[in-house]
Amino acid sequence: MKTFFVQFKCALGKAYDVASELAEAEIASEIYSTAGQYDLMAKFYVDDDVDIGHFVNERIQIIDGIVETFTTVTFRAF
Repeated sequence: MKTFFVQFKCALGKAYDVASELAEAEIASEIYSTAGQYDLMAKFYVDDDVDIGHFVNERIQIIDGIVETFTTVTFRAF
């Protein structure tokens, strides 16, 4: 299993819509609203054979209201 985080910059007034759609899709394990440069952050788990780039492009960035994403791939939990 691979773990990664995605931060989301949303169109004005769309952060709650994006969070709701992520939750309904049941692809994120945790979704948080954040302050600062990005509006939301979500934690994802995918199987080892899944390409994270394709997953982000095909399952996440298609959600209406997302303006920008920033993906952080993790290697080890402490």
